[in-house]
Amino acid sequence: MRRQSFISFSLFFFLLFTKTLGQSPAAAPVKAPPAAAAQTPAAQATTEDIELNKELNTTNNGITIFAPSDNAFSSLKAGFLNSLSDEDKTELVKFHVLPAFIASSQFQTVSNPVRTQAGTGPRVTLNVTTAGNFVNISTGLTNTSLSSTVYTDSQLAIYQVDKVLFPLDIFTPKPPAPAPAPELERPKKAAPDVESPTAAKDISGAFTAVVHNNAVLLAISVVAAILFP
Repeated sequence: MRRQSFISFSLFFFLLFTKTLGQSPAAAPVKAPPAAAAQTPAAQATTEDIELNKELNTTNNGITIFAPSDNAFSSLKAGFLNSLSDEDKTELVKFHVLPAFIASSQFQTVSNPVRTQAGTGPRVTLNVTTAGNFVNISTGLTNTSLSSTVYTDSQLAIYQVDKVLFPLDIFTPKPPAPAPAPELERPKKAAPDVESPTAAKDISGAFTAVVHNNAVLLAISVVAAILFP
């Protein structure tokens, strides 16, 4: 039960849906009627809480959470967090959660890039470097360090960081979609072979030979008729 209470406290403290640490939008927009199917921030936070508790209690991998400090949130520009979509807030939260337990002494041996619950790939890269007991975290946009250990046991570790960790995927332009491959030109049908005209064969010799043979036969027949009436 103590582990669950620490997760709930951590999420209540740092989930962006329910706690923006005093941030307010730059200008108060006119309130629109709530959408019937819209998911409330509290419901979204509860979903994240349930997912983390489920993973922690049903797997042996453990969880590591980087929880930004109060100063980390308050140093953000006013209205910044409120300008994010719920989808971006969810990804930002998951970017602070590692799907494995990492003790403070194990940061020296982790392989970069470190996988977070936001996924893998160059746009959600998180790298860890160490020097003695100093642990530095870089994302391509944020460079900060672990300032303290909030809680740790054999499966859950919560470390305080001095800055909110910004992934490239949220805070840099998305790469353009790849252009569709050009359609391959269909091969043209080959023209049917046309036999080239050939010169007419000279058959006059053969015709003459046939005539000659017939004449010989005729002559023989006449001679035979005379000789053998």
